Amino acid sequence: MALNKDFNPVSEIPGLKKMSPFLIVALALIVLWAFSPFTQIGAGERGVVYNKLGGKLRVLPPGFHFVIPYFDQVTKMDVRTRKSDIRATAASQDLQIVGTEIVLNYHLLPDKVDKIYQAIGLEYEKVIILPSVQEIVKGVTARFTAEELITKRQVVKDEIKTAMHQRLLTSYISLDELNITDFQFSKGFNEAIESKQTAEQLALKAKRDLDRIKIEGDQKIVSARAEAESQRIQKETISPIILQLRAIEKWDGKFPQVMGGSGAMPFINIDAGSTKK
Repeated sequence: MALNKDFNPVSEIPGLKKMSPFLIVALALIVLWAFSPFTQIGAGERGVVYNKLGGKLRVLPPGFHFVIPYFDQVTKMDVRTRKSDIRATAASQDLQIVGTEIVLNYHLLPDKVDKIYQAIGLEYEKVIILPSVQEIVKGVTARFTAEELITKRQVVKDEIKTAMHQRLLTSYISLDELNITDFQFSKGFNEAIESKQTAEQLALKAKRDLDRIKIEGDQKIVSARAEAESQRIQKETISPIILQLRAIEKWDGKFPQVMGGSGAMPFINIDAGSTKK
């Protein structure tokens, strides 16, 4: 049988002849992408490669990597610091119900993402972090009274943070920071705290008033003593002067004629001598 020189395999495929060149190129790119032997891991990521033939896992750092199409399954995992807001409800030592708002920052250990993927999967926050926070907060809260949770807030935070750090490390997760943003108590406890604070403020005001009155009283005593001392000094100073003034008031204007005993020299009567000329 003679070979038809005008035979075109593309034209013989039903519908392919009618497809536009752009569509054909797009389909080719899709097929090439689906079976590409290369993968790219971005910054802040690690790639976990699962080989279907051997069932083994390996970790890919950021960059371009060669993989076996279809047989190598690549899962990208974020190893940057992540933030999680969690609310935990627990009972204090004095049986007050306390709602604790926790904010924690954490990241996956980059060289252990294959172990996290294998043992936990991608829902590690739901499986590990949330239950750990609930359990640890309940354990720590039970060791403090409701009032101590407020007055010893830093101690409570440090105990929760230490316990969380140790717990997460067993799952290859590193705790970067943990903060307690709020404690929420029952309405009755809040009213009791408010009443106590009001009583303490009133007691403090009364003490300040008493101290002020005492100080003012001491000032008056000091002032009275100073005034009495001033009057005493004035009296001691003025009395001799008054006596002298009173003696002058009683003087008849005549000097004594003789001073001393019988041998004293008599005074010269100036008035008597001045009348004789």
